[in-house]
Amino acid sequence: MSKIVKTLTIAGSDSSGGAGIQADLKTFQEYGTYGFSALTTIVTMDPDNGWHHHVYPVSPELVAEQLKTIFAGGPVDALKTGMLGSPEIVQVAEQAIKSNRQGNVVIDPVMVCKGEDEVLNPESAEAIRELLLPLATVITPNLFEAGVLSGIGKITTLDEMKEAAAVIQRQGAKSVVIKGGKALGGDKAVDLFYDGAEYTVFETDKIEPAYNHGAGCSFAAAITAGLATGLSTREAVAKAKDFVTAAIRAGYAFNEYVGPVFHGGYRLNR
Repeated sequence: MSKIVKTLTIAGSDSSGGAGIQADLKTFQEYGTYGFSALTTIVTMDPDNGWHHHVYPVSPELVAEQLKTIFAGGPVDALKTGMLGSPEIVQVAEQAIKSNRQGNVVIDPVMVCKGEDEVLNPESAEAIRELLLPLATVITPNLFEAGVLSGIGKITTLDEMKEAAAVIQRQGAKSVVIKGGKALGGDKAVDLFYDGAEYTVFETDKIEPAYNHGAGCSFAAAITAGLATGLSTREAVAKAKDFVTAAIRAGYAFNEYVGPVFHGGYRLNR
């Protein structure tokens, strides 16, 4: 029997199924890995109030108990963090990574919910910068998150993405992927990879309609699974870009507010 490849997500729950641990576990499965999850927050969306999000953090003690259960089998092949909910939960994640000498760490510094424009918890964002960024094999901010982590603010060009990536990498991450996606101007969905020595730009044509709910979570989870299965960081990012592009292309309209990616798109297209 071949080795079972183990992957872990430390993230929040998305009841609509497109993002969060639901997206991560679907992605892990598509990559043929065995997925573990430690739940940090529960997110609900209110269809009677314009799909406004409500975020309910799990207690740090319960997050720690989940991680103790998971790591009873030793380190996993790769893990990712997503929405963490509070500085205390960020600290729990940091301690689990350090105490288990966990390698292949993907930090998705989730600061906002899709469709919202306020940082969920500014203290958590600062804790991610101080505690988790230096542990990252790769960190995967979107344009907003990259602007916050780098201190640059609003990012609108590829040159600004490069500047932000360099700042974030100097803060301790081994490599950085800034997810420009459809948010950058032009007709291309652009993501930027930087390993401290070289920039790599990944481009695909923008997809319309763009059913992209969960694209960021799925991208980070795909990188995690790629690392777990032995790909280099650059190779994992390149495959994740193809995986998510296929998932967006295969997505669907869940309701009038949101359309999630479909995680089987890459496999079915092949």
